[in-house]
Amino acid sequence: MAITKEKALLNNQSILQNFALGEEIDEQAAEIISGGYEKFRIRNATSEPIGYTMDGVESVIQPGQEHKIRTNLGGSIKFDRDTRDRVVRPKGYDLSDAQQYEFQTNSYNSHRINLYCVG
Repeated sequence: MAITKEKALLNNQSILQNFALGEEIDEQAAEIISGGYEKFRIRNATSEPIGYTMDGVESVIQPGQEHKIRTNLGGSIKFDRDTRDRVVRPKGYDLSDAQQYEFQTNSYNSHRINLYCVG
């Protein structure tokens, strides 16, 4: 019994669809196993403490300190981008899972800070 060209193409398509379905199931299983949590590392490379909120939870990170964060609320961070006075100048980002971030001062103004992805 010979396999026709059409039968072979259908067979290959079926195999590829099953493979894609397997990948999708693997991604869903990983999400379930991890509980939908995202992980981040944030380091303070400035000379001042920095207050921030991660998904609405307030925290302060001291100079040279690193925070390991695990959240299932999305990874939204907000902080005051200027530390020179009591005026809050908010800045925010949605962080990417499994990334490392660092608060750094601006090269032309040591009171201006920003958050950079460093790996």
